[in-house]
Amino acid sequence: MATIDGLDLYALLEVRPDATDEEIKRAYRKKARELHPDANGGDPAAEARFKEVSLAYEVLRDPERRARYDRFGPSGVFGQGAGAGGMPFDFEAGLSDIFEAFFGSMGARGASRRGPMPGADAEIGLRLGFLEAVFGAEKEISVRLPVTCDTCGGSGAAPGTQAVTCPDCQGAGETRRIRQSLLGQVVTSVACGRCQGTGELTPTPCSSCGGEGRRMEQRSFTVEVPAGVEDGSTLRLAERGPAGPRGGPNGSLFVQLEVEPDERFQRMGDDVHTSVHVGMAQAALGTKVSVTTLEESQQVSVEPGTQSGHVIRLKGGGVPHLRGRGRGDLYVHLVVDTPTALTPKQEELLAQLAAERGEEIHAEVGEGVFHRIRSVFG
Repeated sequence: MATIDGLDLYALLEVRPDATDEEIKRAYRKKARELHPDANGGDPAAEARFKEVSLAYEVLRDPERRARYDRFGPSGVFGQGAGAGGMPFDFEAGLSDIFEAFFGSMGARGASRRGPMPGADAEIGLRLGFLEAVFGAEKEISVRLPVTCDTCGGSGAAPGTQAVTCPDCQGAGETRRIRQSLLGQVVTSVACGRCQGTGELTPTPCSSCGGEGRRMEQRSFTVEVPAGVEDGSTLRLAERGPAGPRGGPNGSLFVQLEVEPDERFQRMGDDVHTSVHVGMAQAALGTKVSVTTLEESQQVSVEPGTQSGHVIRLKGGGVPHLRGRGRGDLYVHLVVDTPTALTPKQEELLAQLAAERGEEIHAEVGEGVFHRIRSVFG
C-alpha cells in the first residue's frame, strides 16, 4: 500500500521542483497524450496513471496549492486527515476520491465513452524553410495511419453479417462499481474488457481487417501552415489522425514543425535581425546601402559618422503576428569594415588622413609609408 506521504507530484510529471509554469504545462501535455485512456484502449493501468499526472498538474499549476505542497508536502494539499500524524493513506483506493474532488465524477466521462472508441492521436514532423514559416505555406505530407476499412465500412463485421450486443455490459460499453470512500459514495466506470468499450461484438469478423474495422494505409494530404509559426510549434489537425476501431471517429494528427535557419536572418519572437557591411569611408561620410529584407531589397540611409554596431529599425519589416494583426520589426545591424590589402596609393591617403587628425601610426605599418609621409610633410 502506497502512502500519500510518498507521493511526489514533480516525479509524476518528470520535472524538477524548480520547474517553471511553462515547463510543467509542457510536461503534463506530453504525459496526458501518452496516458489518455482513449489512446490506450481503455487500459485500466493507463487510466490510473492518467489520473495521477492530471492530479499532479492540477496542484502544481496553482501557485497557492503548489506553495502549500512545497512547504508541507502532500498532506498540506490533500487535507490533514490524509497522511497527517502518521496515518496511512491507501493511494490505490483513494486516488479516485482525490481525483473526484478536483475533476468531478468519472461516471459522466464513462457514459460519454459508449460506442466505438475514437482513434488515438498521432504525430508527424514537417520541415519548413525560414520564409515558409514567416509567410505561411501549403505543404504536402504523407503519413501511414489506420484508416476505415472499405470492405466492412468500419463495422468490423464480415459483409452480410452484423455485430451483436455485448453480454457483459449489455451494450453500455462500460462496467461500473459503487463503493464508499473518504468523500462518500463514489461511482467509478471502466471500459468493458470484453468489447473494449464498443458495446458490441462481431461473431463473424471482416476478413480484410480482422474485425478491427480499420487497416493501415499511406495517405497524403495538404497542410495549411499559417504565417508566423516558429520552430518547435505544433499544428493540431482535428480528425486527421488514426481512425478509431470498429467505426470510431478519427483522432487528431499533431504536426511538429522544424524551421530551417537562414544565414541572412535571425528571428527573435516576431522581430528579425540582419547585418549589413559598410566601408570605413562610407560610414564616415554617409551613404545609402541596399538591405535584403524578408520580401525585397530596400535602400537604407547611413548617416555620416555611423559607428560599427549601429542599429537601424525598419518598422513592420518582421514576421506577421500569428495571433492578431500587424508584424514585427526588422533590425539592421551595421558592421563597419576596416580596409585590408591596401595599395600604396591607399596607404598614402590613409596616412595623410591620420596625420591630419593627429593619429599616431605605429612603425609596424612599414618604412615605405613613413617615407611617403615625410615626403608630404617634409
